[in-house]
Amino acid sequence: MKEKSQTSTVRIFVALAPPDDAKQELEQALRPAYEAYPRMRWNRIEDWHITLAFLGELPVAAATLLRPPLAELAAAHRPLRLALRGGGHFDERVLWTGIDGDLEGLHLLSDAVRALVKECGIPFEGRPLRPHLTLARSRRNEPLHAVEAAAGLTSFTGRPWPTRRLHLVGSNIGRGPGPIHYRDIEAWDFGGGAD
Repeated sequence: MKEKSQTSTVRIFVALAPPDDAKQELEQALRPAYEAYPRMRWNRIEDWHITLAFLGELPVAAATLLRPPLAELAAAHRPLRLALRGGGHFDERVLWTGIDGDLEGLHLLSDAVRALVKECGIPFEGRPLRPHLTLARSRRNEPLHAVEAAAGLTSFTGRPWPTRRLHLVGSNIGRGPGPIHYRDIEAWDFGGGAD
């Protein structure tokens, strides 16, 4: 198993990751916000992802249980064409960019992932999918800059790209006041099958 956990649990989610050139395109559009709001807690570009299902804190063994069915799901699912677009905020503190493209396919994929997780007997809070990519968080004790940074992304439209892989992601480092870092537990290529 690839986990190097010092605990018996790990935070797990299933996600998609934009390709590097799409992330670099967005990073370029964010340069004015990086300069204007350096004290925001900016997510690392290598950690940018689109969450399909957040499973929360689970025993490490849950990742092992999910691997075979997620591999099958990815192999049977067609790649999606998506793009990063615009900006917004949650609760005036969390800055995000939106997702454009095959949103119907994205919702169907998320539904399939969530059904698979339930079939594996893993409980999770099934919040509605709000397709986005989280970019930064305002610090609690500082002015809230997420609203202004989101306004700066209003006209951003990234180029379309195909999804390549389905990712099972874990985070059991960076807990506490420091940044959260994510790592693939495993990832699987999408096949050419229909939904």
